[in-house]
Amino acid sequence: MKQAIFLHFFLGILACLSGFCVNAEDAYRYFTWEVTYGTISPLGVPQQGILINGLFPGPNVDCVTNDNIIVNVINKLDEPFLITWNGIQQRKTSWQDGVLGTNCPIPPNSNWTYKFQAKDQIGTYNYFPSTKLHRAAGGFGGFNIAQRSVISIPYPQPDGEFTLLVADWYKTNFKVLQQKLDSGNPLPLPDGLLINGLHQAATFTGEPGKTYKFRVSNVGIATSINFRIQGHVLKLIEVEGAHTLQETYESLDIHVGQSVAVLVTLNGSPKDYFIVASTRFTKPILTTTAILRYAGSNIAASQPLPIGPTYQIHWSMKQARTIRLNLTANAARPNPQGSFHYGTIAVARTIILENTQAKINGKLRYAVNSISYEDPATPLKLADWFNIPGVFDLNTIKDKPTFGPAILGTSVIGTTLHDFVEIIFQNNETAIQSWHLDGYSFYVVGYGSGLWTPEYRKRYNLNDGISRHTAQVYPSGWTAVLVSLDNKGMWNLRSAIWSRNYLGQQLYVRVWNNEKSLFTETDIPPNALFCGNAKPSS
Repeated sequence: MKQAIFLHFFLGILACLSGFCVNAEDAYRYFTWEVTYGTISPLGVPQQGILINGLFPGPNVDCVTNDNIIVNVINKLDEPFLITWNGIQQRKTSWQDGVLGTNCPIPPNSNWTYKFQAKDQIGTYNYFPSTKLHRAAGGFGGFNIAQRSVISIPYPQPDGEFTLLVADWYKTNFKVLQQKLDSGNPLPLPDGLLINGLHQAATFTGEPGKTYKFRVSNVGIATSINFRIQGHVLKLIEVEGAHTLQETYESLDIHVGQSVAVLVTLNGSPKDYFIVASTRFTKPILTTTAILRYAGSNIAASQPLPIGPTYQIHWSMKQARTIRLNLTANAARPNPQGSFHYGTIAVARTIILENTQAKINGKLRYAVNSISYEDPATPLKLADWFNIPGVFDLNTIKDKPTFGPAILGTSVIGTTLHDFVEIIFQNNETAIQSWHLDGYSFYVVGYGSGLWTPEYRKRYNLNDGISRHTAQVYPSGWTAVLVSLDNKGMWNLRSAIWSRNYLGQQLYVRVWNNEKSLFTETDIPPNALFCGNAKPSS
């Protein structure tokens, strides 16, 4: 009898625990996206755009930390297509990264379903097409991750939020732009700027006296932008998933591929105010405006803010050093300040990457350490998983710049899981660069002019550097970052300036150990696409 009572009690506890586990599973969010061509006229000229479910820009993804994201992408274009998730770290799942080094593209008139988790991340991100010049035609959108309700945020809860996607834009068809690059010619300056796909028509309405979060991403392909709101200050609260010290600015520079979140309090006279975006480091300066409207007001905005360089406030090296990571429980994973202090960790390896412009076979190319990247027919990740020979060689690219002419190659840097690595981005060109690393955030610890030398380590910020996934490198200068390689996989390290990326300024970082374990990396997904020398029976 006692045994029976105990058995019922034990089974009851198991049932309760089982129910708890089911209820505690992270939420699933399902999306079906049909990707099509459509006619758009963002700069007043009809042109072919890429739409998602008939929308330009595409729909925003709004989710919560640890949500499971299921996106069925139906490709109705006449070309293979992929979407990459800019800043989403794809913990243990580089299979879902959506770049040609990890995925076979989705063929025309077929579909593929992405399945990944917004694991341990919060913040402001975006997505865009990674294939060819597709992102110059649309297909991009916001990707916002809110904190879980049980996690506090280090600022008062805003009364609402807006997503702003700022993009430079060409009136020229994306295929013509691609042909121009293929023929060895650089792209000209874009024709204009857009905010949420509109040149001067986007409107954002809020209540007087209330505070709103503005999530702002530079989803363009070529130019840095300066962002400001007439008559209002911007309190910077987040940079690509990391909370900041909450300093206030009149304007912010946001470089290609970067994202920020700011708080704006509507404390002015009730009327319309201009939201202004203008290009940086370009001649002429391009500008666009949107409207911040106080609800109930019918007073039009006055003359917009000046757009000349005398007004623009440069997010300079000095300012960049003052932006510090606020140590909060829901910063992007890992939360290094909660588990280790990055400034005290021994660097296992230093990698110096120099970008250069080159001519190869008489055509314009861009290179990193004298290697101009070419995508192989077989994705690197599939070649690595199935041990397919002849796809890449870990000796193709070196850890330091090399002398001699640039050549074509498939650049993969081999690293070991859990290495702590110093990366120096060396830019000896006269144009600003923007570098992005998939799968990670890195600590930006230093900027400088001229050639980097080990002596500059004495100037590093080893206490409270900002953690982000995309860093700018100023002309004739360098940027230093530190990264803990704790996410196994094949990860794209690329120029966010898409013409440079397309013509070879990218490479991959293979983060590897010899253990096959679900604790460090998931198996190949059952719906994986195959191409090149990779076959389902491989």
